[in-house]
Amino acid sequence: MKTIIVTGGAGFIGSNFIRYVVSFSPDVRIVNYDKLTYAGNLGNLTGIEEGQRYRFVRGDISDPAAVARVFVEEKPWGVVNFAAESHVDRSILDATPFVDTNVKGTHVLLETARRYPVERFVQISTDEVYGALGADGVFTEESPLRPNSPYAACKAAADLIALAYAKTYELPVVITRSSNNYGPYQFPEKLIPLMIRNALNGKELPVYGEGKQVRDWLYVEDNCRAVELVLHKGRSGEVYNIGGNCEKPNIEVVELICEILAQRLGENRYLKELITFIKDPRGAAHDFRYALDCSKIKGELGWEPRMNFEEGLRRTVEWYLANQVWVESVITGDYRAYYERVYGDRR
Repeated sequence: MKTIIVTGGAGFIGSNFIRYVVSFSPDVRIVNYDKLTYAGNLGNLTGIEEGQRYRFVRGDISDPAAVARVFVEEKPWGVVNFAAESHVDRSILDATPFVDTNVKGTHVLLETARRYPVERFVQISTDEVYGALGADGVFTEESPLRPNSPYAACKAAADLIALAYAKTYELPVVITRSSNNYGPYQFPEKLIPLMIRNALNGKELPVYGEGKQVRDWLYVEDNCRAVELVLHKGRSGEVYNIGGNCEKPNIEVVELICEILAQRLGENRYLKELITFIKDPRGAAHDFRYALDCSKIKGELGWEPRMNFEEGLRRTVEWYLANQVWVESVITGDYRAYYERVYGDRR
């Protein structure tokens, strides 16, 4: 049985990845290494019990001694690094934790994997490292890195360090860069769960600018399938784009959420009236459009996104409706203070 250390496994994508692997890969054992910051929640893994195939270890990836201890104890076959500070707005308020986790933490993991060799190291990245596109064109894996926010810059730095370790030390590193994920267990600061929660509570639905920013939406389980394929079959030293082939302006996504909720709840009032356009705190850091060319992973590994966006969004809305206790449990006083700093008084 292969042991894989999954860092950030209590976060949104990490927890979905663990659930996917536990369900579909009986020959894999997961060690979930997570610091349990505001976005990491063991409630995301309810139903997955400690035992032969799963272990949780609380720790910080930027702590060399703690990381080394887990490597020595577990002798992992591979590492999948989901651990990251991931919200652009938070990185604008304070970039320090992003540098600590996304850059320093990745370096600690890479150095530990060099000292205690693994068969595969997957670095989870983002399409935001490429910067912004205009109305046309797509990013390939060969596109230059031109990050425009502190978050994206830290992820780009981590990618470059990882690729340098692949070249310099022949560490078996593979990088995935995915588009905007959505689905169950996403922290409510992100667009889709934020809009669902606010609409359910009759609160304003804050949309930056005119909501014309375009994102490529990817259902989280489709991303998890892709990451597992890359883990086992991707070529060392390579980068793989993972996109949903589903570009939509933010305002269209918000309006569709309103329509789905109105249909689902039999809501008499028009939820779209809650949409409120606000000043964009990101300024030039708010990239207009992202789009990925995913022909490489499709051609080499046979991956395709399976989930239709409207169906995926309906499933996501249903999940949040059924799990409102989870949503309220992860929202702390810190989150409320952050919400006011980002969305308060910006009309």
